[in-house]
Amino acid sequence: MPGPLAGIRILEMAGLGPAPFCGMMLADHGAEVIRVEREGGWKLPGDPMLRSRRTIQVDLKQAEGIALVRDLASSCDGLIEGYRPGVMERLGLGPDVLLGDSPSLVYGRMTGWGQDGPLAQAAGHDINYIGLSGALHGIGRDGRPSPPVNYVGDFGGGGMLLAFAMVSALLAVRNGAPGQVIDCAMTEGSALLTALTHGLRAAGQWRDEAGANLIDGGSPWYDAYRTEDGKWIAIGAIEPQFRAILLEKLGVEAGGDETQLRAGFTALFATRTRDQWCALLEGSDACFAPVLSLAEAPKHPHNVARKAFVDVGGVVQPAPAPRYSGTPNAAPVVAKADGDGVLAELGYAPDRIAALRQAGTIG
Repeated sequence: MPGPLAGIRILEMAGLGPAPFCGMMLADHGAEVIRVEREGGWKLPGDPMLRSRRTIQVDLKQAEGIALVRDLASSCDGLIEGYRPGVMERLGLGPDVLLGDSPSLVYGRMTGWGQDGPLAQAAGHDINYIGLSGALHGIGRDGRPSPPVNYVGDFGGGGMLLAFAMVSALLAVRNGAPGQVIDCAMTEGSALLTALTHGLRAAGQWRDEAGANLIDGGSPWYDAYRTEDGKWIAIGAIEPQFRAILLEKLGVEAGGDETQLRAGFTALFATRTRDQWCALLEGSDACFAPVLSLAEAPKHPHNVARKAFVDVGGVVQPAPAPRYSGTPNAAPVVAKADGDGVLAELGYAPDRIAALRQAGTIG
């Protein structure tokens, strides 16, 4: 495959949320990612997060299945898993075993709370992890935190951070370092995303409450406003020069406090449709954009021109990002079950593969 990670081979232990997102990121950028699935595992048809993989279904309750995964891991540069701490060890696939087989292996572990600590074995989801990290506290209005889907913990502070860590550790191996274990916790990843606001707070420029600051909805210059047709627009005119352009285009004179300004904006933006505001403001330095739905975003002219969305097997989804001038990524494809091909590459003979299938070791 093209892409800057061409030649890198990753084994992904099937899971939900951030670990598959990490696998998607690595595959999008050219790595060969082989996904080990369990029989009956939950997944969406055409799931974008599973794209561009080959998959093999393995029964991890069988000794032969464990041996097969060890063989696969030994053929790979890295492994990613998103189970609770201790699960891979109980399967006989912990880092001590797999790095013993292959000392250069990069072993990526994705959890909510981390591999140790008082909460390590507790169940949780994105909202819990970003609550503990302080990230959720700063998202919302009127003192009530508002869950930002699962963008902050699972994907921004989880899967994407693990993908970055995998590439970093793989680069270290290429530079002569041994393999190692990556402990990626969504609590710490989502905390990392709040670095700017920690700095602003320390400088006395951030109030430690949601909806009270310049870029969290506390300012009329940086907020979403409802339009006449019940849709929304986003204004982000933080700097004085952009505020001046916005006011000029709106025909509004500067003056009054922020409460009055917000009330004025709210009333004014409700007098025209979203499309009418787009015609007036889009493409200018007023720092404006329409708030598009998931169905609308792929059809916007800018996204169309940039090919920001693609259709993979009938599912419209975000295209791989970012872009490279010299090693462009291939178009993503639907995940493909290819147990026979994966095992043949390991040197398994056809009769052995047939025997494994007959025994239910592979699907």
